[in-house]
Amino acid sequence: MKEFGGKALFLDRNDINTDEIIPAKYLTENTKMALQPFILEDLKLGGFDPRRDIEGKGVIITRANFGCGSSREHAVWVFEVNDINVVIAESFARIFRQNMYNCGMLAIELPKQDIETLFTLGDTVEISVDLASAKLTAKGNKTVVFSFKMNEFDKKLVEAGGWLVYADKNY
Repeated sequence: MKEFGGKALFLDRNDINTDEIIPAKYLTENTKMALQPFILEDLKLGGFDPRRDIEGKGVIITRANFGCGSSREHAVWVFEVNDINVVIAESFARIFRQNMYNCGMLAIELPKQDIETLFTLGDTVEISVDLASAKLTAKGNKTVVFSFKMNEFDKKLVEAGGWLVYADKNY
Protein backbone atom coordinates (compact mmCIF):
# COMPACT_ATOMS: atom_id res chain seq x y z
CA MET A 1 0.00 0.00 0.00
CA LYS A 2 1.03 3.58 -0.63
CA GLU A 3 2.75 5.47 2.18
CA PHE A 4 1.16 8.70 3.29
CA GLY A 5 3.01 11.62 4.79
CA GLY A 6 6.04 13.80 4.36
CA LYS A 7 7.23 17.24 5.29
CA ALA A 8 4.40 19.58 6.22
CA LEU A 9 3.42 22.87 4.63
CA PHE A 10 1.41 25.06 7.02
CA LEU A 11 -1.30 27.25 5.49
CA ASP A 12 -2.64 29.24 8.43
CA ARG A 13 -6.05 30.30 7.13
CA ASN A 14 -9.68 29.18 7.00
CA ASP A 15 -11.71 28.94 3.80
CA ILE A 16 -8.96 28.28 1.26
CA ASN A 17 -11.00 27.75 -1.88
CA THR A 18 -10.49 25.78 -5.07
CA ASP A 19 -9.78 28.94 -7.09
CA GLU A 20 -6.85 29.62 -4.78
CA ILE A 21 -5.70 25.99 -5.00
CA ILE A 22 -5.72 26.04 -8.83
CA PRO A 23 -6.93 29.16 -10.66
CA ALA A 24 -9.82 28.61 -13.10
CA LYS A 25 -7.80 29.93 -16.05
CA TYR A 26 -5.79 26.66 -15.99
CA LEU A 27 -8.75 24.28 -16.09
CA THR A 28 -8.45 23.91 -19.85
CA GLU A 29 -5.08 22.13 -19.58
CA ASN A 30 -5.04 18.68 -21.21
CA THR A 31 -3.07 16.78 -18.57
CA LYS A 32 -2.76 16.73 -14.82
CA MET A 33 0.98 17.43 -15.11
CA ALA A 34 0.27 20.66 -16.98
CA LEU A 35 -1.33 21.96 -13.75
CA GLN A 36 1.81 21.36 -11.66
CA PRO A 37 3.46 24.80 -11.75
CA PHE A 38 0.26 26.66 -10.88
CA ILE A 39 -0.45 25.12 -7.47
CA LEU A 40 -1.70 27.69 -4.94
CA GLU A 41 -0.67 30.46 -7.35
CA ASP A 42 -3.49 32.79 -6.25
CA LEU A 43 -3.32 32.05 -2.51
CA LYS A 44 -2.79 35.26 -0.58
CA LEU A 45 -1.12 34.42 2.71
CA GLY A 46 1.49 36.61 4.39
CA GLY A 47 4.99 35.39 3.64
CA PHE A 48 3.82 32.47 1.47
CA ASP A 49 5.44 31.95 -1.93
CA PRO A 50 4.33 28.77 -3.73
CA ARG A 51 7.46 28.68 -5.89
CA ARG A 52 9.61 28.59 -2.75
CA ASP A 53 7.46 26.89 -0.11
CA ILE A 54 5.86 23.85 -1.76
CA GLU A 55 8.80 21.90 -3.14
CA GLY A 56 9.58 18.81 -1.07
CA LYS A 57 6.34 18.94 0.92
CA GLY A 58 3.98 15.96 1.03
CA VAL A 59 1.40 17.21 3.54
CA ILE A 60 -0.66 20.38 3.97
CA ILE A 61 -1.86 21.41 7.42
CA THR A 62 -4.48 24.11 7.40
CA ARG A 63 -7.59 25.39 9.16
CA ALA A 64 -11.36 25.00 8.58
CA ASN A 65 -13.41 24.62 5.39
CA PHE A 66 -10.53 23.71 3.11
CA GLY A 67 -11.41 23.21 -0.56
CA CYS A 68 -14.58 25.28 -0.53
CA GLY A 69 -15.79 26.95 -3.72
CA SER A 70 -16.22 25.30 -7.10
CA SER A 71 -16.41 21.52 -7.21
CA ARG A 72 -13.48 20.60 -9.41
CA GLU A 73 -11.19 17.59 -9.43
CA HIS A 74 -8.37 19.81 -10.65
CA ALA A 75 -7.91 21.10 -7.08
CA VAL A 76 -6.99 17.59 -5.98
CA TRP A 77 -5.05 16.74 -9.14
CA VAL A 78 -2.70 19.69 -8.63
CA PHE A 79 -1.77 18.29 -5.20
CA GLU A 80 -1.30 14.82 -6.68
CA VAL A 81 1.14 16.01 -9.37
CA ASN A 82 3.07 17.98 -6.75
CA ASP A 83 3.47 14.86 -4.56
CA ILE A 84 1.17 16.14 -1.81
CA ASN A 85 -0.82 13.12 -0.65
CA VAL A 86 -2.33 14.29 2.64
CA VAL A 87 -4.28 17.40 3.64
CA ILE A 88 -5.04 17.84 7.34
CA ALA A 89 -7.70 20.35 8.36
CA GLU A 90 -10.39 21.03 10.89
CA SER A 91 -12.98 20.55 8.14
CA PHE A 92 -13.27 20.21 4.36
CA ALA A 93 -15.78 21.11 1.73
CA ARG A 94 -17.67 17.86 1.15
CA ILE A 95 -16.91 17.51 -2.57
CA PHE A 96 -13.22 18.35 -2.15
CA ARG A 97 -12.87 15.73 0.60
CA GLN A 98 -14.55 13.07 -1.55
CA ASN A 99 -12.39 13.99 -4.55
CA MET A 100 -9.33 13.40 -2.37
CA TYR A 101 -10.51 9.88 -1.50
CA ASN A 102 -11.56 9.22 -5.11
CA CYS A 103 -7.98 10.01 -6.17
CA GLY A 104 -6.49 7.74 -3.47
CA MET A 105 -5.35 10.61 -1.26
CA LEU A 106 -6.08 11.46 2.37
CA ALA A 107 -8.20 14.30 3.69
CA ILE A 108 -7.84 14.01 7.46
CA GLU A 109 -10.14 15.98 9.73
CA LEU A 110 -8.91 16.74 13.23
CA PRO A 111 -10.53 18.80 15.99
CA LYS A 112 -9.51 22.46 16.21
CA GLN A 113 -7.43 21.77 19.34
CA ASP A 114 -5.36 19.14 17.51
CA ILE A 115 -4.82 21.48 14.54
CA GLU A 116 -3.64 24.14 17.01
CA THR A 117 -1.16 21.64 18.45
CA LEU A 118 0.21 20.86 14.99
CA PHE A 119 0.78 24.58 14.38
CA THR A 120 2.94 24.75 17.55
CA LEU A 121 5.39 22.03 16.45
CA GLY A 122 7.76 24.42 14.67
CA ASP A 123 8.72 25.12 11.08
CA THR A 124 10.04 21.65 10.24
CA VAL A 125 7.37 19.04 10.84
CA GLU A 126 7.32 15.52 9.43
CA ILE A 127 3.99 13.69 9.22
CA SER A 128 3.45 9.95 8.88
CA VAL A 129 0.07 8.30 8.62
CA ASP A 130 -0.83 4.73 9.47
CA LEU A 131 -4.07 4.25 7.58
CA ALA A 132 -4.72 0.77 9.01
CA SER A 133 -4.78 2.05 12.59
CA ALA A 134 -6.09 5.54 11.68
CA LYS A 135 -3.18 7.23 13.47
CA LEU A 136 -1.22 10.29 12.44
CA THR A 137 2.23 10.97 13.90
CA ALA A 138 3.73 14.46 13.73
CA LYS A 139 7.39 15.03 14.58
CA GLY A 140 8.60 18.57 15.12
CA ASN A 141 9.92 20.17 18.30
CA LYS A 142 8.11 17.23 19.96
CA THR A 143 6.24 14.16 18.73
CA VAL A 144 2.47 13.92 18.91
CA VAL A 145 0.09 11.18 17.78
CA PHE A 146 -3.54 11.73 16.84
CA SER A 147 -6.31 9.32 15.93
CA PHE A 148 -8.64 10.20 13.09
CA LYS A 149 -11.89 8.81 11.75
CA MET A 150 -12.69 7.73 8.26
CA ASN A 151 -15.62 5.68 7.03
CA GLU A 152 -14.80 2.19 5.80
CA PHE A 153 -15.76 2.77 2.18
CA ASP A 154 -13.56 5.86 1.84
CA LYS A 155 -10.74 3.98 3.54
CA LYS A 156 -11.09 1.21 0.94
CA LEU A 157 -10.97 3.79 -1.86
CA VAL A 158 -7.73 5.24 -0.50
CA GLU A 159 -6.20 1.81 0.14
CA ALA A 160 -6.99 0.80 -3.45
CA GLY A 161 -5.40 3.94 -4.87
CA GLY A 162 -8.63 5.71 -5.77
CA TRP A 163 -12.07 5.13 -7.20
CA LEU A 164 -11.02 3.84 -10.64
CA VAL A 165 -8.70 1.18 -9.21
CA TYR A 166 -11.28 0.23 -6.60
CA ALA A 167 -14.03 -0.10 -9.23
CA ASP A 168 -11.82 -2.20 -11.51
CA LYS A 169 -11.12 -4.62 -8.64
CA ASN A 170 -14.67 -4.82 -7.29
CA TYR A 171 -17.14 -4.45 -10.16
